[in-house]
Amino acid sequence: MGRGRERLPVDRDRVGLAALARGLTRIEAALEAQMSPRTLYRRLTERQYRPVIEGWEPRPGSLTLQDRVVISVGIQRGESNEVIADRIGCVRSSVWREVASSGGRAGYDPADAHRRAFTASRRPKTTWLESRPWLWDHVCEQLREKWSPEQIAHRLREDHPNDPDWCVSHESIYEAIFVQAKPELRKELAACLRSGRARRVPRGHRRVGRGAKIPGMVNISERPADIEDRAVPGHWEGDLIIGKDGGSQVATLVERTTRYGMLIRLDNKTADHVADQITAQITRLPVELARSLTWDQGTELAAHQQFTITTDIPVYFCDPHSPWQRGSNENWNGLVRQYLPKGTDLSGHTQQDLDAIARSLNARPRKTLDWQTPAERFTELVATTT
Repeated sequence: MGRGRERLPVDRDRVGLAALARGLTRIEAALEAQMSPRTLYRRLTERQYRPVIEGWEPRPGSLTLQDRVVISVGIQRGESNEVIADRIGCVRSSVWREVASSGGRAGYDPADAHRRAFTASRRPKTTWLESRPWLWDHVCEQLREKWSPEQIAHRLREDHPNDPDWCVSHESIYEAIFVQAKPELRKELAACLRSGRARRVPRGHRRVGRGAKIPGMVNISERPADIEDRAVPGHWEGDLIIGKDGGSQVATLVERTTRYGMLIRLDNKTADHVADQITAQITRLPVELARSLTWDQGTELAAHQQFTITTDIPVYFCDPHSPWQRGSNENWNGLVRQYLPKGTDLSGHTQQDLDAIARSLNARPRKTLDWQTPAERFTELVATTT
């Protein structure tokens, strides 16, 4: 009695299909799948696979046929969406949407899913602004609160992890603002976006500056290592932002671990006045959240020794013209400039005005905080220290 036809594992079909999707010839794909070209052709025909759709390539960032084969193999192995997503280099929700829209785990077929994607790419599509107007209203509300599109997109995923209707990329938000929004709304929303710098001075650049030496200055190089790695909360960075013609100023403070910031109104930038105003604000904090202060080499904090005696908070000074040594504070200052633009008089803002701006900024989710807000992180710290 002759031997029956060898039953090949289904996984080999998918290996062959994935090879064809990468552009290999049928012979090369058969070798990779460890079967003859004729067997590969028969197996794919029996399962009604059509590996190539002539003249069509998915747009960059979309799932390819090979990705869909990996999803199918992962389903057969009982892997989670998260594991599959890590393997093909996308987010978990992309795998969930792909499988849910293509018959679920029980009926998912990569070739059918790929043909469905091709069909969908060819028909006129309704934009997300039209299909989900409530989401656009929510996005506009957050933009008016000065949130960036990236902050909005990631916070939506955090707040609605299992609801794809709430998912929208930050690229789609930018497109909605600059391409699809009506002119009046476009102008309003674009004004809410943070402006980038016209140019950046390289970090290695050093300018020879003028100014008096600050007496008793302790350089940042002497700052303890636990401040540098942000492991311990309560270490602050500070600077001044200057108004029109240098005639007004506001002090800014940022906590390094939580990125929580404060704005302090100043009547002038004399050393005694600046030290007094910072002292009044920072002494309101629990002792555990006020451990050190790092400042630029501006003479406005020349009274740092008296500040340290009063508050028991040491002050460290950055190297000249090295703003990256106060990176959190520099980022905060850039955000503040959305509310207090360069070239404007800052003296008309009351402390209540500045507190309102700080609250708004501290309520924005931050990428570096895994899309939590500085206010949320700081509140957690206060709760654990009181």
